[in-house]
Formats: sequence, structure tokens, C-alpha cells
Amino acid sequence: MSETRSLRLGGAITALVTPFDRSGRIDRDALGRLVRWQIASGIHGLCPCGTTGEGATLDEDEKAQVVATVVEHAAGRTPVIAGCGTNDTRTTVSAARAAARAGADALLVVSPYYNKPNASGLIAHYEAVARATPLPVVVYNVPSRTGQNLGAEMLLRLAAIPGVIAVKEASGDLEQMATVLARRPPGFAVLAGEDGLALPAIALGAEGLVSVVSNEAPAETAALVAAALEGDLVRARGLHFRLLPLMRANFLETNPVPVKAALHRMGACGPTLRSPLGPPTEATLRAVDEALAQAALGRIEA
Repeated sequence: MSETRSLRLGGAITALVTPFDRSGRIDRDALGRLVRWQIASGIHGLCPCGTTGEGATLDEDEKAQVVATVVEHAAGRTPVIAGCGTNDTRTTVSAARAAARAGADALLVVSPYYNKPNASGLIAHYEAVARATPLPVVVYNVPSRTGQNLGAEMLLRLAAIPGVIAVKEASGDLEQMATVLARRPPGFAVLAGEDGLALPAIALGAEGLVSVVSNEAPAETAALVAAALEGDLVRARGLHFRLLPLMRANFLETNPVPVKAALHRMGACGPTLRSPLGPPTEATLRAVDEALAQAALGRIEA
């Protein structure tokens, strides 16, 4: 897709895992298969190198390799939103430029973690990233990872920055999300950042979901979001409850530990994680297996 700040995001977008081989190198073949399967299953966007993609432990060359591989196999059929956020503005700007060179369509930029910047620092951070490339920017608000909730007022201030087109809202606060939806500027998209809140978020007016469970269930997640957007609550609720055990199992341990275990069970990629993440417990593996069975998900055809 061409670089444009007018990109409109919505539907079900997968926060894509990064497959590694047994030696810990990026498994580009498995990544390509995942991308093709996701698109064939009806997913509306792909987000590599985010939390689920273990972006924090990928170096700049690896991130560029992942983004370029996803772009290659997406082949313009769906937007690629590259995770490039860090807790350092200069590093984030450099990563944003690398993602642009690798062919990304947009940038996912988490609010700086650990530093917990003040209001002026947050605004300057996102302004710097938005100026760095022609690509549109998606703010990622995830207090459980950053230690800081941006809040409705700050999100609305960030929405006014030229080039900032959306927020992935993972605060879990529906009232906060509703406030942003009620007061957002025209063209600014709100995307749920938690699978379990996709249905109520869309009922409030959100455009879609950036999903973890769609790694394992892309067709089902795309159908859930489509039904919700169409107002077919009976179908949307049915799909929600079908996937709910898997949504829960995915977070029994730190994401993406259970997700990669599930994908390994499904034959999609290996289970290798990048340290400091480690293998799941046997209890988690049993819960993953039970959730996959309840969702009627088996080995993939990719």
C-alpha cells in the first residue's frame, strides 16, 4: 500500500507473533505462512513487532526483517502496522524510519514505558515520531505494560497531532474509551486493544480490534468483529463466548507465551520464545489445549 496519512484502520487486526527457529533466529518461512493464512482467513490488518511479536527483544535489523517479510507476503492486500515504540524518543524515531523503509503502512507507537513521561514529554514524543516519516501513527495505550494510563484527555490531545490517526486502547476502561469516542476529531479511529472488550467497544463506536486471539483464530475473530460492526449481536455474542476460554488462556502467563504454545499445537510455528520469556507451565498447556478444543480449532492449512 502507498504511504499516506489518510489510511483508515478498522476491522480485526492481528497483533502478530514472531516465529523463531530452535536457535532463536527469526523463522521467515513460518512467518510468511502465518501472514498468508491470516489474510486468507479474512483478517483486516497485521501488526508485527508489537508486544505479541516480542518487539522489545528484537534488534533494529530483526525488526526490519520481520516487517519486510510481513509486507512481502501481505502483498498490499491488507495494511501492515509496524510496532516501533520504545521508551526513548531517538530510538523510536530511528525505528519508525526503519519500518518505513521496510514498507510498513503505519506505525504502532506504545507510550514510553518505565520513564512515565509527563504531559509535555508525551506530546513531544509523538510529535517527533509523526514528523519522522510520512506514515500515519497509531498510539498504543497499555498501562499494564507501561505503568502509565494516558487517560482520555491526553489521548484527545495526541489525536490532534497531525499524522496521528488512531489509538489502540488497552486500558480496559470502557468509560475512558467512551469519552474518547464521544470527543475524538473526525477521522480518528479507536481500536480495542483487548479481545474480551471488542464487542462492548464496538457497541460504543470503536472501529475494530487489534487482537491477540486472532493469531490462533483469525477467521473467527474477523467474523466476530464484522458481526459486531454490522449490529448482529446474536452472532457476535456467539463467537465471543466461543473464543472466550482461549482469550483467557492466552493471558494465563505473559503474552505471547500461551499464544505461541497454541500455535505450536496447531502446527503454525515453533514454540521458541525470546529470553527473558520462558516456556509455559503444564497447567497453562492443558488450559490452552482445552480452549483450542472448545473453540473447535485444529491444525492450520497454510
